[in-house]
Amino acid sequence: MTQRWTLQPDDPRAPSSDEWQAMSVDERARVVDSLPSEWEDALPPEGDRHWNPKVNARKTLERFFSRVGRRVYVGSELPIYYPTERVFAPDVFAVMDVELRERDRWVVDDEKRGLDWVLEIFLAGSRRKDFERNVELYARLGIHEYFLLDRGNLRLQAFRLASSPRMYERVVPQAGRYRSAVLGLELGVVGDRLRFFSGDAELPDAEELIERLEQNVARIEGRLDDEVRRAEDAEQRASQEAQRASQEAQRASQEAQRADEAERRAREDAQSLAEALAEIQRLKSKL
Repeated sequence: MTQRWTLQPDDPRAPSSDEWQAMSVDERARVVDSLPSEWEDALPPEGDRHWNPKVNARKTLERFFSRVGRRVYVGSELPIYYPTERVFAPDVFAVMDVELRERDRWVVDDEKRGLDWVLEIFLAGSRRKDFERNVELYARLGIHEYFLLDRGNLRLQAFRLASSPRMYERVVPQAGRYRSAVLGLELGVVGDRLRFFSGDAELPDAEELIERLEQNVARIEGRLDDEVRRAEDAEQRASQEAQRASQEAQRASQEAQRADEAERRAREDAQSLAEALAEIQRLKSKL
């Protein structure tokens, strides 16, 4: 009889695949929910030189695969549960062609997929963990590619599953870049940054994209300010023209009134003159 699976709080591990297959759907759901998404001392404190390349790598990959329309889940520091294995949390990892949703943990039997690609960033501590133990572990788990950035020395290494299973072979760089067959991208260190390349195009990282967006926003805001100023100037000129036209119309109306008054007085004077001439003629006729 198979022993019933129980969670060991001090060493949380997913059940074996045989135990998983023997469980009902509800039992599996309870197991997944019981596996911790956080645990004490799982994530050591990290500084900017570890945090920044991790976040930039994740955001760069998420943005790239979203743009090309591929469903690739990219995570970082997420607890990974392979059957019966000790839990681990890679700096950055990718699983190709899976459902995109928020996750608190990755349980391989539940997802029906293991990891395809892992990036670890080494800055301080035990080199053996990243440079030896992880190379053995990730190969044994069948993770197709493992990239390792030595942040202090600004060096990149890459490993890929060999033709014989559960063994890694080193990826040979070409012109300083390492090709990832999983991602369909190349990786390299440029200056003090880890960069991703699609063909000859260097993918912008999160910081650069934010800077570009801010510059675009500033340019757009500048153009809008110019347009608003031009519109205000045009409105002011139109108002001044309308005011001058109103003044001209008022003067024209006054001139017309004066002309009408002059014409009236001329008619009255002509009538008075005619009457005076008629009176003179009448008086002469009586002499």
